[in-house]
Amino acid sequence: MELNIGDKAPDFTAKDQDGNDISLADFKGKKVVLYFYPKDSTPGCTAQACNLRDNYQDLLDKGYAVIGVSQDSEKSHKKFIEKQSLPFPLIADTDHTVHNLYGTWGEKKMYGRTYMGTFRTTFVIDEEGKIEDIIKKVKTKEHTAQILN
Repeated sequence: MELNIGDKAPDFTAKDQDGNDISLADFKGKKVVLYFYPKDSTPGCTAQACNLRDNYQDLLDKGYAVIGVSQDSEKSHKKFIEKQSLPFPLIADTDHTVHNLYGTWGEKKMYGRTYMGTFRTTFVIDEEGKIEDIIKKVKTKEHTAQILN
């Protein structure tokens, strides 16, 4: 199922880096940046997370909460957060439940090989839980500017 701008964002409950449940419903009345990325501690994913970290106050000032999602484990997320001083939660979607709700898990090709992986995608969700923007061509080093423009 492909999501479009104006659609209701699918609700979910999943574990963060500390094993706490996070639900999209917890953020009702707030704008949410829900970003899906392939892997903790890889160059592109680190650049993206650090761009969001470095501009986090701007995002907060504009009313946004930030949540990252990848298939990595809680333990991997915890190390990534500590190493990069990330101020926002990361969801451990090891079974791809949240990815599948948002259509961000599927077949990818690189160097002639086919594999299953995460499509780097960001969903900007409004206070009512509707999708305001979908960013599919993420510029990892300029991601906050893409969100705020």
